[in-house]
Amino acid sequence: MSSPTLRTVPFPVRVFGGPTALFEYGGLRFLTDPTFDGPGAHPSPNVLLTKTASAGGSQDDLGRIDVVLLSHDEHADNLDTSGRALLADVPLTLTTPGGGERLGESATGLVDWQSVALERRDGGPGTVTVTGVPAIHGPGKREDVEPITGQVVGFVLTGEGLPTVYVSGDNASLDAVREIAERFAPIDTALLFAGAPRFREIFDGEVLVLDSAQAAQAAKILDAGRVVPVHYDSWAHFTEGRDELVAAFAAAGLTDRVDFGVRG
Repeated sequence: MSSPTLRTVPFPVRVFGGPTALFEYGGLRFLTDPTFDGPGAHPSPNVLLTKTASAGGSQDDLGRIDVVLLSHDEHADNLDTSGRALLADVPLTLTTPGGGERLGESATGLVDWQSVALERRDGGPGTVTVTGVPAIHGPGKREDVEPITGQVVGFVLTGEGLPTVYVSGDNASLDAVREIAERFAPIDTALLFAGAPRFREIFDGEVLVLDSAQAAQAAKILDAGRVVPVHYDSWAHFTEGRDELVAAFAAAGLTDRVDFGVRG
């Protein structure tokens, strides 16, 4: 694998617990999967989602948000009540095609490999391009998984003179990661959703999003210079946390690639 480039280092990522992270790119401020509700239960049609910890910071302290990158809108551990309210004040939400229809005029759904160009706010050349990329929320093929867990989308951000950034969303498929690597590797910064979430009621308890060892493997496939893990804490159905991620990346010889971000 190549060494991390100097481009990898500069931009900080604020993490809030669960899948929620904030970063600036091309002068635009991006927020992933907003979840700011306090601890509590979130009933859903198939399972009970239980949040176990408050967000690591307040949504009142976020400042300006230009774009929400929403992997999907149908599960409370990716978009909760406070997150939905927040969308009303954000100019653009990029999400799944179905979410684009459900969430109103400020939401745009992206199919795989569809891109949108956004005006930069840093005075740099060209635009920021956000490309929707494949994500499969469970084991197996998309056509088998989506009827149960729904559509999910990941994102790749590119721009002239900017690092290449991948936001995985709730993806469990390394085959999808390989498709993304074929088009975009090496990735400078990968926000990988992990946590090995499981429910006995769904897919016989198989993981619905990458486990820690798979996250490390994904980092190798992507030739990622930096990995920021998210989606591994604050919810009861996440079966692997920070300790498992640290161990898996150490076993893969990738300890120097992991950045757990700035909390809150």
